[in-house]
Amino acid sequence: MNFQITEYCHHILEEYIEEGDICIDATAGNGGDTEFLCQKVGETGNVYAFDVQEMAIAHTRERLEKANLSARAKLIQDGHEKMQTYVKEEAKVIIFNFGYLPGGDHKIATRAASLTAIESALNLLKKGGIINLCIYSGGDTGYEEKEAILNYLKTLDSKKWLVIVNSYFNRKNDPPLPVFIYRLK
Repeated sequence: MNFQITEYCHHILEEYIEEGDICIDATAGNGGDTEFLCQKVGETGNVYAFDVQEMAIAHTRERLEKANLSARAKLIQDGHEKMQTYVKEEAKVIIFNFGYLPGGDHKIATRAASLTAIESALNLLKKGGIINLCIYSGGDTGYEEKEAILNYLKTLDSKKWLVIVNSYFNRKNDPPLPVFIYRLK
């Protein structure tokens, strides 16, 4: 396995996704997580993918079309904090990447609505489901969002939620922080 954050998170998440599941990519970006989820939910599953940037939705759409997976996804150009407006089913897996779109405008980042979006995800997650947060911090995105998210996660009821924070312990320069939130049964 390649130990890039995306591959690491996908390796863990694939244990939870079954044919027919509902999943959410809260930050579609360039479509990598959306494509992964579409492959895993199979022909009877569905993936909702959110992004505020038109370019991100276009890249995701193109990627899914090339992989013949378009029918499995609903692409929504809106903020992930509004996911409960669009998704009425419980989701098995929800993925977030906090920061900015790779190759995109670094001034457009997820900062403003992060905690509201996580709350929405918690409300939509089915028992036994998992939320993956990949938190990118540092120069362009700052540390405020990372600290706000981690402080918020500390307040979650430990009888209902299990929060696991991973780290690249021997990497420099603010490596991404993979976090998993499990909804206990």
